[in-house]
Amino acid sequence: MFRTALALTLALAGPALATQEYILPTLFDVTGVASDDVLNIRAEPNAKAAIIGTLAPDAFRIEVVEERQGWARVNTGEGSGWVSARYLAYRTDVWQPGELPPAFRCLGTEPFWDAKVEGGDLVLRSPDDQAGDRRPVQGVLDSGIFRDPSRVVVARDMTLFSHPQICSDGMSDRLFGLAATLVLHGEQPSLLSGCCTIQP
Repeated sequence: MFRTALALTLALAGPALATQEYILPTLFDVTGVASDDVLNIRAEPNAKAAIIGTLAPDAFRIEVVEERQGWARVNTGEGSGWVSARYLAYRTDVWQPGELPPAFRCLGTEPFWDAKVEGGDLVLRSPDDQAGDRRPVQGVLDSGIFRDPSRVVVARDMTLFSHPQICSDGMSDRLFGLAATLVLHGEQPSLLSGCCTIQP
């Protein structure tokens, strides 16, 4: 009887215990901050560190790229800083199977490039081509792991891979939570590397 009850309890609890809340990077909303106050962004993950920016009490869709002992790293201006994670509520609508967050965008340097999905096309832009090279998207693939941000965007003659990894654009002190690899197919295949963001 006890063994049957234990087995039933584990069977019922198993999926809930196995479900992870989120994998970074993902988006959060500010919560629990008074309407006449702000959430401080600090240079280091501690309450005594210098304040380098603020978030409004109603700020939403804030991208968090890293967590450390109750602190969350966010980008501000050309740099990044830390906010207390107790004042952030994660969003459950960010990483949906087979989809990209609306603000998903990847960029790189040496050479400079920028890629995002617009109107069903994967559009690759460079300083010399602001109109962009547009390729129809054939599919957005995910790992099948619940809320895993890893994505592959398959387009005609172009494939964009992104996976969770702290990434620098090499031009600023901002840090990103997704590393990107863009493969250009065709007569002269090439590979570009960079970072991705989901911050609106």
